[in-house]
Amino acid sequence: MAAELASLVERLEVAVGRLEAVSGSGGGAGGSAGGAVAAFVEAYDGIINGPVGQYVALSQKIGGDVQKHADMMKQAFSSQRRLLATASSSQKPSDSVLTGLLEPVSKAIQQVQAYREQNRTSPLFNHLSAVSESVPALGWVAMAPKPAPFVKEMQDAAMFYTNRVLKDYKDKDKTHVDWVKAYVSIWTELQNYIKQHHTTGLTWSKTGPVAAASGAPPSAPAGGCPPPPPGPPPPPEELSGTPGVGGDGGAPTRNALFASINQGADITRGLKHVSDDQKTHKNPALRSQGGQAAPVRTGPKPFASAPRPAASAAPSRTLPPVLELEGKKWKVENQEGAQGLVISNTELKQVVYAYKCNQSTLQVKGKINSITIDNCKKMGLVFDDVVGIVEVINCRDVKVQVMGKIPTISINKTDGCHVYLSQDSLSCEIISAKSSEMNILVPNKDGEFTELPVPEQFKTVWDGQKLVTTATEIAG
Repeated sequence: MAAELASLVERLEVAVGRLEAVSGSGGGAGGSAGGAVAAFVEAYDGIINGPVGQYVALSQKIGGDVQKHADMMKQAFSSQRRLLATASSSQKPSDSVLTGLLEPVSKAIQQVQAYREQNRTSPLFNHLSAVSESVPALGWVAMAPKPAPFVKEMQDAAMFYTNRVLKDYKDKDKTHVDWVKAYVSIWTELQNYIKQHHTTGLTWSKTGPVAAASGAPPSAPAGGCPPPPPGPPPPPEELSGTPGVGGDGGAPTRNALFASINQGADITRGLKHVSDDQKTHKNPALRSQGGQAAPVRTGPKPFASAPRPAASAAPSRTLPPVLELEGKKWKVENQEGAQGLVISNTELKQVVYAYKCNQSTLQVKGKINSITIDNCKKMGLVFDDVVGIVEVINCRDVKVQVMGKIPTISINKTDGCHVYLSQDSLSCEIISAKSSEMNILVPNKDGEFTELPVPEQFKTVWDGQKLVTTATEIAG
């Protein structure tokens, strides 16, 4: 019943959007005959009614944070639909006006991403992350000349989290599996839509008025009114010193001036010689006479900007360090230079989550369910046994050492990661994505370690039936 109601609401919103587009286009602007909606707007409605509607319905079935996130995504697609309706009936505006038209879509994207950051402890965090990582794909309207590959790149960014959802719910709840398929199909259909209707960028109407920002008349120039023309130059100054006398009132003075100029080298004969005792720069007594001597004209001084007060650096917000057990989760957050962090008395059902730790070392004793290191720099992790997975996400220069057993280690969006394996953990799986400078150190019989790099470059070929990808080695 809830899914049917959501579908009905979506259809009503699309109908209202069509009516708004018809009324805003003046009954046929932008090349639409008889007030009909443009073809690429109708095609976009197909995406909203199809994959987006299915994604929203399944999100409502899951409920909680996923449902709230889906409502934000629905609003984002509605905002983009209004922009497409404007483009179908208007010519492309200036960059400043275009920025204002893109602002609703931009704010919707920021709202979706902010919700994920505000709910990092949500049990559905993987769902929120999948949406948050890929929602920038809606920015394709500002991309040129290849918006479709941009959407594909954003879709790939969500793959890490969608795979985790599939792994967690594959044998538990089919609704979550269907949710992943519906959500991924949104971006697949959007790529096909862009390739068909907006190959090199957002398509604008070639007729009709120039698009204007919200609340401004379409005919107003995008850049505002031009500045008034400069006034006439001031009248030439009379050389005679008697302004207002017309005709040849200054002719005698001008004739005298030209006559003196024509003297050539003799023009300096009338100058008076000034002795050294009359020069103020050679006679300090003249400078100390104050008002008795005429002030020395030094001429205009070079421009010097007034000294500015030193701008006080904005104080960086420092959060207090955290090392505590909250329910089943050990929280290790905001640690700076802490080299002796130890978590002991662990239980199998507990997990460890380390966030924003810098130049710190954490040791986890005993057997635990999973460990996650998120957004840490120069972090060291030593642990005994993990029955689930150890994840390294958004980190730089981290080192992980296994003392016991571990089935899976995941490295994602990380630059610089060294993993020291033990003899009991040589069979573990190492999964990496969008990471670099990864090295696995395998123990030898003499207790030393052999360092092996994880491939970062791959070659993909078509063998006639499928794509075959193999790691490549750079020679040289």
